[in-house]
Amino acid sequence: MKRHQKLMGVIALGGALALAISGCAAGGGSTGGGEGTAPVEVKAADYNPQPRENLKEGGTVTFPINEITPQMNPMNGDASADTTRLASWFQPQVLLMKDDGTPYKNDAYLDAWDFAVEDGKTVLKFTFTDKATWNDGTPMDWTAIEATWVANRSFDEGFTPNATDGYKEIEKVEMGASEKEAVVTFKGEFAWPQMLFTQILHPAVNTPEIFNEGFIENPHPEWGAGPYKLTDFDINGQTVTFEPNELWWGNKPLLDTVTFRGLDAAASINAFKAGEIDMVGTATKDRLAQVADMEDVVTYRAMQTANTLMQVDSEKPQFEDIKVREAFFKAIDLEQQKQIAWNGLDYTEEPAGSFTLFSFQPGYSNALEEAGYKHDVEGSKKLLEEAGWTEGEDGVREKDGEKLAVTYPIFSDDPVQEALAKALQQQLKAVGFDVTIDKRSPQDFSTDYTSKNWDIFSLRFTSSDPFGAAWFCQLYCSDSGLNLSATGTPEIDARIHDELETISDPEKQTAAAMKLEAEIFAETWGIIPMYNGPSIFTVKAGLANLTPEPYVGLDLFGVTPVENVGWEK
Repeated sequence: MKRHQKLMGVIALGGALALAISGCAAGGGSTGGGEGTAPVEVKAADYNPQPRENLKEGGTVTFPINEITPQMNPMNGDASADTTRLASWFQPQVLLMKDDGTPYKNDAYLDAWDFAVEDGKTVLKFTFTDKATWNDGTPMDWTAIEATWVANRSFDEGFTPNATDGYKEIEKVEMGASEKEAVVTFKGEFAWPQMLFTQILHPAVNTPEIFNEGFIENPHPEWGAGPYKLTDFDINGQTVTFEPNELWWGNKPLLDTVTFRGLDAAASINAFKAGEIDMVGTATKDRLAQVADMEDVVTYRAMQTANTLMQVDSEKPQFEDIKVREAFFKAIDLEQQKQIAWNGLDYTEEPAGSFTLFSFQPGYSNALEEAGYKHDVEGSKKLLEEAGWTEGEDGVREKDGEKLAVTYPIFSDDPVQEALAKALQQQLKAVGFDVTIDKRSPQDFSTDYTSKNWDIFSLRFTSSDPFGAAWFCQLYCSDSGLNLSATGTPEIDARIHDELETISDPEKQTAAAMKLEAEIFAETWGIIPMYNGPSIFTVKAGLANLTPEPYVGLDLFGVTPVENVGWEK
């Protein structure tokens, strides 16, 4: 889930949406179809980038997606990475991003985008092009920036944004020299002005009711803009179709139609083998083997900006005691989980001990280890004994006549996901937990997660940008819609706001965030990172500029114009 992370059925990444949640499946480096399981280098980014002149006009593409989500406002707290992925195809991509996370303006929308410190305050300016217009004919101007700020600056006004990080630091948004110019003034010096407004709202989205409920099963294509328009939205049939937008003023989109189909793991691999979709996740040994003999396909492998995590709900009676939560996590053998997840992939990585930074980023440290985490069966048993949970005759612990039983939903029929869940079940059984695995439809993922229809939950947070500390509150503040462990406290909120967010130097703020993250892990034991993993997809040969959207894919932190996705000549 970081707009830096975002909620997704199996995996997720974003800017104004910082955190992404996804439903935990491993998913593609450049080898032909016959060498599916051969060791292949995992590159930072591996997405077949091609200039437009190498691509032909026309053709169709069908992509699988975990879920066509009911909440189609990508900035809403109930949205997922899937929501953002779909929105990228019919909402303005005002800011783009290089693979390394360096943002830059999309010239189709912006004549100017800059920021500086004026009189001790950071000032961010956007100047929209004269042609930039919403699909309903409304000029794209400073009011879009204002509407985006108002909806994302606070939870106190009735809006339910994915995160308020950054937006809450803004003092005002004003019209500049003309209506096409927006001037954003922060309350003081702000470390991460480039993280904001990567997505913008149509100014008609001007009430909490519209923002929170107006997009439920209604994507409002008239409030979109860009090279493609949304022409069909079928949540029951789990399909969304995009076609070229005749109102678009920029480079012509290359494809005639782009279709997304909501598919579970087994259905997606079968659909790819049958030629019904053009790209599929193949980040397991079994899935790679299924495409190994296919002709005219290419497998891409890239580093993934995502964390698989485990979370408990501390509001459930069995997890109210922090000792039980700590015991739960220390019973989990992360090394065994990684071995199962990456069996046959010839892949290893440094421990994923942080949600703030990835191990390949400067300034990373293993905050989880610093908090005292280690796989410790005997230590876990001792903590449970201290919490009053005694072992019963069947090995399940009991307290006050209640069993230490928890429900663990999984939203995939992939055999690796089932193996991971069963291994976790056995690891926890060894210390006295009774874990029931509840297999559910991928279509229920976002609803079940946000409604807390679970006791323990594993998912993925995927990051849209490298500014990890900028999104710290999105994960650890008590009102976070991504961390639903309910372990945030007013005291932690105050430390984040007063000790961390007041630091205007990005490097110093990042160092402080890493230190504070370790302290929060040790004080709460509500959520932990487990591993990152590679992004592996097998794709029909010739499809270029893959995964241009935030929160997904093969281009690391990259966000590129959707109109450049197409087939090679």
